[in-house]
Amino acid sequence: MVSTALRSTSHVLRRFYELTKPRVVSLIVFCAVIGMLLAAPAGSFLPPGLLLAATAGIALVAGAAAAVNCLIEWRIDAVMNRTRARPLPRGVLTPQQTLVFAGALGGLGLWLLYGFVNPLTMWLTLGTFVGYAIVYTVVLKPLTPQNIVIGGASGAMPPLLGWSAVTGDIGTEALLLFLIIFAWTPPHFWALALYRTQDYARAGIPMLPVTHGRRYTQLHVLLYTLILFACSLLPFAYGMSGWLYLAAAVVLGGLFLVYAVALYARYSDALARRTFRYSIVYLAALFAALLVDHYAPALS
Repeated sequence: MVSTALRSTSHVLRRFYELTKPRVVSLIVFCAVIGMLLAAPAGSFLPPGLLLAATAGIALVAGAAAAVNCLIEWRIDAVMNRTRARPLPRGVLTPQQTLVFAGALGGLGLWLLYGFVNPLTMWLTLGTFVGYAIVYTVVLKPLTPQNIVIGGASGAMPPLLGWSAVTGDIGTEALLLFLIIFAWTPPHFWALALYRTQDYARAGIPMLPVTHGRRYTQLHVLLYTLILFACSLLPFAYGMSGWLYLAAAVVLGGLFLVYAVALYARYSDALARRTFRYSIVYLAALFAALLVDHYAPALS
């Protein structure tokens, strides 16, 4: 009986964990931690308590936002192949359970940020929550094919949150990191939308390839990748980073452009899928290069 109860509890906990979209949250937390580490002078270390509280607070609020997104869109998720296995469409969790879970998770995260980090970071994180869970999910996503472009502002916030957690303000460097993710978001999501067009059409979501067609979307993936390439050079131009980062940005951005050009010239769902996957690797590697470049002088 005890073993059965433990298995049942573990199963329910896994379903709640799935609501937080852990793969998405892991990238959010990664970018936020990079923002924290870049805000610290090279060669110095952040207080462990601050690092832990800021990371946990941002992760909890991000998970709460993901759960609210699942709650609002569960009927849409039920008709999409990519999302129909989520807990709410499958009926393994109820909307009431999800709402309580998201409230507890988000409340705990905001409490950590306010009490152990600083009020600015708490308010910025709350604004990010509202931007994603309400403005993007409720307003933008079902109304305009530019949902990803406009709503990308909330997705670009993590490094800025990390920066403010350490410094207590918003510096130019943090805004440059924000701009990189803001420019990265459209080609990242449109690559996904290209090979999931039928899913979005069936759900009635006006993603760009649904409203304007594949060719138009392919062109905009290419154009935004060019914009992203230019934005990725700004940390070097501003003096925030050195030659090591510049080399990484050129190589990583050049490869992203190769994918975007190929996607425009000879489209296939398989290529769109590879472009989407590379976009995740690109962002993680670019921010890792920023971090290595930041600390390299102190290590030499």
